[in-house]
Amino acid sequence: MRPKHLAIQLSKLKAHPCNEVLLEQYGTEGDLAAYWMLAVDQLDGIEGKVVIDLGAGNGILGIACLVLGAKHVHFVECDQAALDILETNLQSLSNTSEDWTIHNIYIGRDEWNIPDADLIVMNPPWGVQTAKADRPFIETALASSSDAIHLLHSQRSSHIGGMVRDAQWKYEHVIATTFRLPALYSHHSKRASETEVLCWRIHRPGDSRLPPDEDK
Repeated sequence: MRPKHLAIQLSKLKAHPCNEVLLEQYGTEGDLAAYWMLAVDQLDGIEGKVVIDLGAGNGILGIACLVLGAKHVHFVECDQAALDILETNLQSLSNTSEDWTIHNIYIGRDEWNIPDADLIVMNPPWGVQTAKADRPFIETALASSSDAIHLLHSQRSSHIGGMVRDAQWKYEHVIATTFRLPALYSHHSKRASETEVLCWRIHRPGDSRLPPDEDK
């Protein structure tokens, strides 16, 4: 599938409501989600896989995985407004409800046994408003049985590599790009801004997919 075609399909989804500033809710745009998930597909082959969308929001990443042939997607989200939109977006698909499960879980607060899965995709809170808010998401993923974790995060973050190494995983940088931040909350002084982000592939030792100098 071409990025343009996937981006058009994803851009038709109802947007993330982005009501809770403390949850650092920023929706991933269709163009970026399409480009990134197609890269995930090239590296790890989404078709036939079980995927977890951790901190799913409106479900754009997991829905991209369903479009690309995922066997089943677990959508994990705690915000009820986002869950309502997620359900609406899923109902717009040709896939059946057997292809996904929705988990109303607050990562880092609720007790939860993460399902077995092949891949995890996530754009978690980055810890700007609430310090270390991203850590429960990363720790949950690193404690999973998945083969690979695909993570979007601020390029300025310096702690992710250490967390990955401490958990005996390895990582690669797949995409460096910009992420648009619309002026959604009262603390924003500009109409909109952009920030540099990295898309990480976190993998088991010996399972790198990029040239060796990109693998750490």
